[in-house]
Amino acid sequence: MYLLQMLNVATICFWLALAIIVISTLLRKVRSDGLGGALGAIFRGRNALYFLLAITLTVVGRSLVFVQPQEVGVVVSLISPNGYHDRPLRSGLHWLPPLLEEAHIYPIFWQTYTMSHTPTEGSRTGNDAIIARSADGQEVSIDCSIIYQVIPDQAVRIHIEWQSRYQEDFVRAVTRGIVRSITSNYRVGEINSDKRQDLERQINDSLRAIFQEKGFALDRFVLRNVAFSPEFSASIERKQIELEGVERSKHEADQIRLVAEGRADEVRSRAQAEADAIRLRAEAESAGLRQIAAVLKTNPALLNYRYIDKLSPNIRVMLVPNNAPYILPLNDSNLLSDPTTSITSTAEIMPEATVTPTAGGLPR
Repeated sequence: MYLLQMLNVATICFWLALAIIVISTLLRKVRSDGLGGALGAIFRGRNALYFLLAITLTVVGRSLVFVQPQEVGVVVSLISPNGYHDRPLRSGLHWLPPLLEEAHIYPIFWQTYTMSHTPTEGSRTGNDAIIARSADGQEVSIDCSIIYQVIPDQAVRIHIEWQSRYQEDFVRAVTRGIVRSITSNYRVGEINSDKRQDLERQINDSLRAIFQEKGFALDRFVLRNVAFSPEFSASIERKQIELEGVERSKHEADQIRLVAEGRADEVRSRAQAEADAIRLRAEAESAGLRQIAAVLKTNPALLNYRYIDKLSPNIRVMLVPNNAPYILPLNDSNLLSDPTTSITSTAEIMPEATVTPTAGGLPR
């Protein structure tokens, strides 16, 4: 590459030097030999050698072609039947017949074409966004980028069909048409929702098929930004504010519900705990009564003992109904034989009543 650059520079410098020599020779010879003699002197002697050397350098410079690794060359030929080579030149140094064949270089690296409403962002200066209509008639402004490349083996075809106009006449035109066509299938609310990814995916699929058919590889269509009309943007903002108010009210209602549920759970837990405590006490009392019943079954006198034990030590006389039996077994020999015990029952003291025995001497 540098050799070719040096050769081209040397050729240009040599032609400039030769031009100076020719002009000086003409000025010097035209006075003495006339115009014809001056022209003859230009192509004689060393001047002829200079001309031959300059032409040789020019021919050599035009016949050598160096193709960069990120490029391919399409050869247009005067001696080929079709007027071009069927296969492009790959990277490296190539020799072509001078003046009979010419190489046109095409990049095969990934290129990006951007269309944006911002004047300094797009491939074109100014507002270059795609203006489309949604299914419900709303105007939508779309910023996008197309990342693509020339398929190396298709470079000859691209040169025949598009030459160096492929970016403007194919990539730009096809992309704008596909974006407008697919956008018209979506409502504006859908473009502004999660269906935006579906829109981008559908555009990608459509463009990829068309690009592949024309000799280009599409890496990705990037939907960079979607803008709406000022009226629609204002309505979206109002709706968003309303939705935020609804969400805030819903959140507050959820908080109140959670607090109420927490309090209800607390009341239920406390009630359940009290119910469990009552049940446990009842079970304990039931168990205790069962034990007492079992003991009384084997020892009935224990009941009298417990009854006497509960009496106050100061009690000397008790009145019970006259139709009620004595609780104490008065026929107990131990009780009747106690000299300190006396039993008195009289109806004259209190009618409808029975005087219980004085129990001051009973053991506690």
